[in-house]
Amino acid sequence: MSPVTLNARISPTGGMDMLSRQEVGRLRDASHGGLHQLMRRCALAVLSSGSTSDDPRALLERYPDFDIQVHQQDRGVKLELLNAPGEAFVEGEIIRGVSELLFAVVRDIAYVASDIQSGRFNLEESNGITNAVFEILRNARILRPHLDPNLVVCWGGHSIKRDEYEYTKKVGYQLGLRGLDICTGCGPGAMKGPMKGATIGHAKQRRRTNRYIGITEPGIIAAESPNPIVNHLVIMPDIEKRLEAFVRVAHAIVVFPGGVGTAEEILYLLGILLHPENAAIPLPMILTGPKDSAAYFEQIDAFLKLALGEAAAAKYRIIIDDPGEVATVVNSGIEKVRRNRIAEKDAFFFNWSLKIDDALQQPFKPTHANMSSLKLDRDQETHVLAAELRRAFSGIVAGNVKEEGIQAIEQHGPFEIHGEPAIMAALDRLLAAFVQQQRMKLPGGSNYQPCYRVVA
Repeated sequence: MSPVTLNARISPTGGMDMLSRQEVGRLRDASHGGLHQLMRRCALAVLSSGSTSDDPRALLERYPDFDIQVHQQDRGVKLELLNAPGEAFVEGEIIRGVSELLFAVVRDIAYVASDIQSGRFNLEESNGITNAVFEILRNARILRPHLDPNLVVCWGGHSIKRDEYEYTKKVGYQLGLRGLDICTGCGPGAMKGPMKGATIGHAKQRRRTNRYIGITEPGIIAAESPNPIVNHLVIMPDIEKRLEAFVRVAHAIVVFPGGVGTAEEILYLLGILLHPENAAIPLPMILTGPKDSAAYFEQIDAFLKLALGEAAAAKYRIIIDDPGEVATVVNSGIEKVRRNRIAEKDAFFFNWSLKIDDALQQPFKPTHANMSSLKLDRDQETHVLAAELRRAFSGIVAGNVKEEGIQAIEQHGPFEIHGEPAIMAALDRLLAAFVQQQRMKLPGGSNYQPCYRVVA
């Protein structure tokens, strides 16, 4: 049965109302160097909010005739939607929140192409990358200079068990009661639950100006379509800038159960917190889930202790089945962040002080050659090993859900991951546990076919 589709012309409802003729031209350009296909893919993900598929090609196959065009008019910009998913409309009118996120897509794609990738910033060195991340967030109006620290970044899987999802809502509720805003990867599952819970907490406290920030990137947005609670969406150009954006704006980070993507995020953050130059910078990191998820965090904890040692374990705290305790620890941790920022004269809205190594900032291309050449042994500094392990998990994420990674696996077979035998054995056990617990992508409900092979 063919899906219901509609055509529409919509005007901006906030966040963006002007584009140059050059920007409009690039957004309409469907050639290899143009931006139209990227915009079309991201726009379709926004219009399909609530989709349960994590196959980045499934949406385009379901809506092959969908198209979006940007029109420059005397009074601003209009978007023309052709054969758009019907669930984005009510009584023929596009849902306001969906419309706002659509214009966020156009805004960020145009801005990154015209201002970030045009040579204005030196994206080969650390300061240039951090400044680019800052400018994208500022242009998206994510940064609020007159607010006390209150932004909690929540990480976790987009396809989690029902009890885990309900638990994320309970934690979000407790965070909302304490007046804390939520930032996630913007998708379903553990990215939606904390926002949904926080809306109730905020409503009970009669708090009306709430931020539910979603940070994504083009390679993953189709697999994790934005959830409808997101009221501030920003699309970063790649996963590394997405992860840096999370860490720079966060005042605390809560990690819920997930899979390889969540493990990647944990290792990224540990790669920063373990750097000697960041030793005195507080950033609370809580790993939490319901009782049935205790084994998941035990496995993560065991792997991190084996690979990175007790110094890594000291950077996070595991709290099982206690949403109130999570929120209390987060709240007290944010107060420490506040005092540190004041003492160091650092901004509340963007953590400039954090040192982020080149290995965590430069985009990692998950090719077979790059995956097999990763240096995964303990004969190096722990923060460097954490960064290399992060790349390994990033490659597996790409092989599972990103179109370029899926194509590479289809053409050349699984990625090979080499390293120190003890770390490889622990990694193999961890990944096998993810598969057994159905924390890996299982397309169409079939058995998971690994996109990787661990080689000691």
